[in-house]
Amino acid sequence: MIEGSLLSHLLELRIRLIRIISGLMIGFIPCAFYARELYTILAQPLLEKLPQGGQMIATDVATPFFVPMKVALMLAFVITLPHTLYQAWAFIAPGLYSHEKRLALPLVIGSSLLFFSGMLFAYFAALPLVFEFITYFAPEGVAVMTDINKYLSFVLSMFMAFGMTFEVPVIVMVLVRTNLISIEKLREIRPYVIVGAFVIAAIVTPPDVVSQFMLAVPLCLLYEVGIIIANVTLKKTAKENTKTESAESGAKAATENDELNK
Repeated sequence: MIEGSLLSHLLELRIRLIRIISGLMIGFIPCAFYARELYTILAQPLLEKLPQGGQMIATDVATPFFVPMKVALMLAFVITLPHTLYQAWAFIAPGLYSHEKRLALPLVIGSSLLFFSGMLFAYFAALPLVFEFITYFAPEGVAVMTDINKYLSFVLSMFMAFGMTFEVPVIVMVLVRTNLISIEKLREIRPYVIVGAFVIAAIVTPPDVVSQFMLAVPLCLLYEVGIIIANVTLKKTAKENTKTESAESGAKAATENDELNK
């Protein structure tokens, strides 16, 4: 019986993975036709800050082909992420309790939206300032000509750093809802979090003050947002539990009265 159940779970997992990969490939095909244009859009924050006539270079033979394809694949992943999350949700949902389902689905949606917000913040706010700062300090006579593959790696690392930073409210809420830490303790360790935010920003961002502040300040603010959201959800849950207990006690009292009347 156990072997049959395990086999059915493995078959279900196989089906979900095939659907995820199929969805990714379907999303990749149209993106591949516009791979060149997509890379140009991705490179715009740097291209706008380069001096007149400045350009990017490709040092490897196959780089002009593979790098735009990587960008197309990345965009396809972002576009098909709702489908991917749905398949993951459909696989794990049957094994969750009703209260876990109510918590898990908003967390999945919220974390996805926050990660996308972090990427957009990096693209529209952080990267232009970082490249303006870097190109400003380029010595006279030095042509800034970045390799397209290295630029892609840099941008992806920035996307990941800011995307994970914007996940802080979700992390804080999960820690509170699972009783791993209290609201009071989160407020107590606030000074250490601020110091840690700047340390993390110094490690994961380029060695410039602009990008470090652009990462550390949102991290601190989002930490406060996470505390507020967690506090509100706890109060709401407490009220719902009180109403449920009152209703149960009322039903129990009514049942006892009916029995006495009989």
